[in-house]
Amino acid sequence: MSKKKPLSQGQLRRMRNNQKKKLQSSEPSDNTPELQDNSLGPEQLGTIISRFGQHADVETETGHLARCNIRRNIKSLVTGDKVIVRLALTSESGASRIEGIVEAVHPRHSLLSRPDLYDGVKIIAANIDQILIVTSVKPAFTTQIIDRYLVASEDTGIAPVIVLNKVDLITPEELPEIEAALQRYRDIGYDVYKVSSKTGEGVEQINQLMDGKVSVFVGQSGVGKSSMINAMMPDAELLTGDISENSGLGQHTTTTAKLLHISTGGDLIDSPGVREFALWHLPAERVGQCFIEFRDYLGTCKFRDCKHLNDPGCSIAEALEAGEISQDRYQNYHKIIASLDEQRHARHFRAGPDE
Repeated sequence: MSKKKPLSQGQLRRMRNNQKKKLQSSEPSDNTPELQDNSLGPEQLGTIISRFGQHADVETETGHLARCNIRRNIKSLVTGDKVIVRLALTSESGASRIEGIVEAVHPRHSLLSRPDLYDGVKIIAANIDQILIVTSVKPAFTTQIIDRYLVASEDTGIAPVIVLNKVDLITPEELPEIEAALQRYRDIGYDVYKVSSKTGEGVEQINQLMDGKVSVFVGQSGVGKSSMINAMMPDAELLTGDISENSGLGQHTTTTAKLLHISTGGDLIDSPGVREFALWHLPAERVGQCFIEFRDYLGTCKFRDCKHLNDPGCSIAEALEAGEISQDRYQNYHKIIASLDEQRHARHFRAGPDE
């Protein structure tokens, strides 16, 4: 069987234009009917629990949950946003009824976003107090993924916490290496917790950590984010997925970010899983700033354009030699830097030369 001939740039461009036309034709038109102002009650505060296309589930301060339309002038609305909402004076029957309209969005004190090859930088959630970076020994424990999430967290200014899940699966042979890696993070100031959603180990500590805060779990698919939530909140009844036996990669189990209330206190935003947190939107200088132990040395190298490799007079290399920076973190930094151009090139190819 002969191989298919690769598509030309012109064919790719026509395919993208056709896809855009289909998406635009499926979007609601300006003539889509909305609730009339005279059928709505007074303005009140609400929180976005989840967003579904042109609709959002909003929880009011009285605890009422209502599915609402979104005013067309609202350009961005995500889980965790604080909003002004007006509810209908009378409600219609039916499970999918629209009960109100989101009128405006309050300023955000923080937001979590991730780059997307097709959509650019995409906001995941807003008004978060801390990011729980969940990793595990299965499908694989890797500090490179942890460091990517730490860079993303430091860039947003949201406090990160490292959580190692599935500790019941650690073998005696794996334990020394994993413990040494976790200790390196503790040494530079990060909080690290060890949890098993299966045995319940560490779950109470996580509950205490989240009390009174809005938290978000991030991590690769398959690390057990949903299983942890189920252990903390049995009533949540989130789907859990097994690790694919063929690829070793986790199955995606969450498709829409959703805000959940924790019975012991605090809120949790469960976000869609991502297998790799791309950082192509960050300049190399910003990545360096997001490695917190590098900060005291940045700007002190002999040459302003120092790449922190074999450059003479490199303060980062000298700190590495002196044991002030770990070899593991240093290598992960350079892996991230090396990946930036590759990811930018991939986005340029997929988005098209005109974008």
